[in-house]
Amino acid sequence: MLRRIAFLIIKELLAVWRDPRSRMILIVPPIVQLVIFAFAMTQDVTVIRMAVLNRDLGEPSRALIARFSGAPYFAAVTPVAGEAAARAALDAGDAILVLEIGADFSRDLAAGTPARVGLLLDGRRSNAAQIVEGYAERIIDRFNQDLRAQGNRPPPSTVLVSRAWFNPNLTARWGTVPALIGALTMLLGMVVTALSVARERELGTFEQLLVSPLQPVEILIGKAVPAFLIGIGEASAILAIAVFGLGVPFVGSVALLYAGMTTYLLAVIGVGLFISSLVSTQQQAILGAFTFFAPAVLLSGFITPLENMPDWLQPLTLLDPMRYFTIIARGLFLKAMPLGDVAHDLWPMALIAAFTLAAAAWLFGRRLQ
Repeated sequence: MLRRIAFLIIKELLAVWRDPRSRMILIVPPIVQLVIFAFAMTQDVTVIRMAVLNRDLGEPSRALIARFSGAPYFAAVTPVAGEAAARAALDAGDAILVLEIGADFSRDLAAGTPARVGLLLDGRRSNAAQIVEGYAERIIDRFNQDLRAQGNRPPPSTVLVSRAWFNPNLTARWGTVPALIGALTMLLGMVVTALSVARERELGTFEQLLVSPLQPVEILIGKAVPAFLIGIGEASAILAIAVFGLGVPFVGSVALLYAGMTTYLLAVIGVGLFISSLVSTQQQAILGAFTFFAPAVLLSGFITPLENMPDWLQPLTLLDPMRYFTIIARGLFLKAMPLGDVAHDLWPMALIAAFTLAAAAWLFGRRLQ
């Protein structure tokens, strides 16, 4: 039995490697996607264009504007003449923020009364607008502290000092790249597995497998193992590029990461085999893989935090293996997640893997009858 399975595994690996299109799919896209997503999929706002509507001619208003001009993330600070020009800058997307300073700004500060400053934000880019608002509030707060110090008035009694654990500089790439390992591995593993049986059907060699001494379970194992080996190889390559090429720190256990990766790949391969047992052509297999892939990524917490999803949708995320692997990958990369925490997310993936593989084996056996 083991000899027959070994020959089938070698046959599958050779079939993938000898096909130039398959080699291209396996090698080039995952690396290109990793590099593009690592730099493009970021929620950092580092280039901010703002407009300033300054109705005050005093020195304090000019000093406040200079604070914005000197801030590293504010690339362009453009003065506008009136509300119509400010509205036009927001409408055209030329500015995401308009700082509005009233005509009594300097006089109110000199009198010791609160001076109002308005912030107009482009709500079409809601996430970026919230981040920019936080930047602006910090600049204004620091400006107020310096004014109190200059006026020989005591600074506020409570001083906020923030510090980020695990990612001190809040580099978005450090959180994005570990999750990309799960996303790219899922896509590759499902496509390779889903195409395996469909390719046999299109080439007319599937009937040869049926009349061979191979049992349905042996055929299933022979189809699953090559996809598993390819998935582990690709994940290892992506891991090496992430650590040594993109500079993402890895502080956890490599053994625990590969334990999670193995369980995750088994669950993904089970889905791929389930799809392959349903379809008849490679085009249907690819469509089936992408039909599962897109919702799985969205429900994994990779792009949107799970807590932000509606209550009725959150239970559906429990069926997504990428949800658990994303937690494991980020935890092992950035904070050396211990074995107990890894096991907490490992056993649901093991259950999903057992169910998907069993369902694929059952359906595969029925299709062979």
